[in-house]
Amino acid sequence: QVQLVESGGGLVLAGGSLRLSCAASGGTFSNYVMGWFRQAPGKEREFVAAVSRSGGSTRYAASVKGRFTISRENAKNTVYLQMNSLKLGDTAVYYCALGTAGWNAPQYDYWGQGTQVTVSS
Repeated sequence: QVQLVESGGGLVLAGGSLRLSCAASGGTFSNYVMGWFRQAPGKEREFVAAVSRSGGSTRYAASVKGRFTISRENAKNTVYLQMNSLKLGDTAVYYCALGTAGWNAPQYDYWGQGTQVTVSS
């Protein structure tokens, strides 16, 4: 059974940085696309970023492009989200997800429990 555990969330001032981590277990990590999503209070969950199985390809939501960087270390079964220049609007619970069905149309079947990121002024 695949398990995903996020860490690294917290409280940060606007303009600051945080790095989220997501450790995976129970599957062959390098076989899967990995993604980050977020959900703010009163809003639907939204896509943030994704990384291909090898780490060679990435994609980002327009709202975070140029500020966030997704990466992975397959040897450590871990995916990261480096968040810089944080804004108040980045406040949300952040979830990592494991995607099957390939890079072009990943289907995110497994989710972590989430980690809270709060950006204050």
